[in-house]
Amino acid sequence: MLAVLANLMYVYAGLPEEVVVQEEGPTLTTVGKETLFYSWLAIVGAVNVLVYLFSKSLVPDEGFRIWFTGLIITLNFFLVIALSFIGLYNSSEAFDFSRAGIVLYIGIGLIAAWVVSWPIVLLVRKLSS
Repeated sequence: MLAVLANLMYVYAGLPEEVVVQEEGPTLTTVGKETLFYSWLAIVGAVNVLVYLFSKSLVPDEGFRIWFTGLIITLNFFLVIALSFIGLYNSSEAFDFSRAGIVLYIGIGLIAAWVVSWPIVLLVRKLSS
């Protein structure tokens, strides 16, 4: 979580006052720098609070808690990648974005792979016992 917050501060420092979050042809969708910062902070906070909600008292299965913590880590990884991409897109540097977009898909693929891994773990547990 500290790495996500450090990335948030770093990207925030380099953003312009109006941040482009979507571009479709000549139409740009922009939000204010502060709006993006506080929205992203709320998302990061909500995602990371889930670890504490699924504590030992609520979920007795240690395997699920470990898997769920890993899911939160992969979500944090994706949030870092996505915010870094937004910061890079809004920078004044010349950059080829066609190659950078694949990293976002890799992050989504990691999240999907992690979500699918829990049913596989349950199946292996059931078959081995």
